[in-house]
Amino acid sequence: MTCFDMSNTTALFLVLDSVGIGEAPDAADFGDEGADTVGHIAETIEAFSMPNMEELGFGNIDHFDALSATDAPGANFGRMEEKSPGKDTTTGHWEFTGLLLDQPFRTFPSGFPDDIVEEFVERTGCGGVLGNKPKSGTVIIEELGKEHESTGQPIVYTSADPVFQIAAHTDVVDLETLYEWCEIAYDIVVPRGISRVIARPFIGAWPDYTRTSDRKDFACPPPDETVLDRLVDGGHDVTAIGKIGQIFSGQGITDTIKTEDNDHGIDVTIDCLNNRDGLVFTNLVDFDSKYGHRRNPEGYAGALESFDQRLPEILESLDEGDFFAITADHGNDPTYEGTDHTREYVPLLTGIKGGTVGHNLGTRSGFSDVGATLADYFEVDWDVGTSFLDDITETA
Repeated sequence: MTCFDMSNTTALFLVLDSVGIGEAPDAADFGDEGADTVGHIAETIEAFSMPNMEELGFGNIDHFDALSATDAPGANFGRMEEKSPGKDTTTGHWEFTGLLLDQPFRTFPSGFPDDIVEEFVERTGCGGVLGNKPKSGTVIIEELGKEHESTGQPIVYTSADPVFQIAAHTDVVDLETLYEWCEIAYDIVVPRGISRVIARPFIGAWPDYTRTSDRKDFACPPPDETVLDRLVDGGHDVTAIGKIGQIFSGQGITDTIKTEDNDHGIDVTIDCLNNRDGLVFTNLVDFDSKYGHRRNPEGYAGALESFDQRLPEILESLDEGDFFAITADHGNDPTYEGTDHTREYVPLLTGIKGGTVGHNLGTRSGFSDVGATLADYFEVDWDVGTSFLDDITETA
């Protein structure tokens, strides 16, 4: 039972993309035994610190010793174990909202098979593709950009996520054509178990190409209802910041705001908290896309510290009675082998502003407990996951 007037409810759900905190019990099944994103960053980077996250209770989470515990945590703390058989962005975010998958999306660590590529080439008339392998986007456009400019053939590549990505220079392939090719690819690959097709336009001259903000995701919609749908049906706004709107293909979303980087995402989030009611659902992707996949622990550490510096601004934007939860969707240990995501526990720092703090929420058996708590907070019916709202709403 809450002790707050929630007639104008606002909730923040903030996902720090790939900020895992240690191998999950089934990590070995995913080839990720020993992975620990934040732990290994703390071991590798001298003087690494996140004092504001420590003050919330990040270092108090069970079995997580990379940061120092505090005697007076400013939030409630715990960790979550993913149930769904995957370690990709879509699977993690869908599970947050109560949609658990029985089968993982397909990934293609050796590139896409001939039948997919041949159908794509035939239906687009692009004359062929370059690449067709897992690779960092910035690396592959530097590697193949010259050939792309001379042949006009798109650069097709994948990653640890179940995605089909198409990169093209805007002077060679205009945006409208690139988007049309992505729509064709969507029809080909999504029925084969891939979650997203991504347009990756770039500009400039070799070797100094720059990817533009005209990236566009063509995502498989959730196959069933999520708690976001229930919130919208209940008259609540759901504002998607960053790639959240694409992950859910607009389903259960009332407004989508694109972001350029983590700092811009934080700026937009603060603005929405100051000016909107309902759920503000943010993904900060730089940790994953710029540093995890590129195995750059120094850059990852810097991004975490930059976020930590801005954390007080975010929390100050919350009003009395507002809910917040900070977590992650998977790991991506920048010290680990390969460039894949890593199967890890994710942190949970949560609370109601003005409510109970310092409560150990333990290990949650599923990401869907966050969605259940959001449903409880907004007083909508939902039966997936276990709400922890009662643990965090008693006034201090």
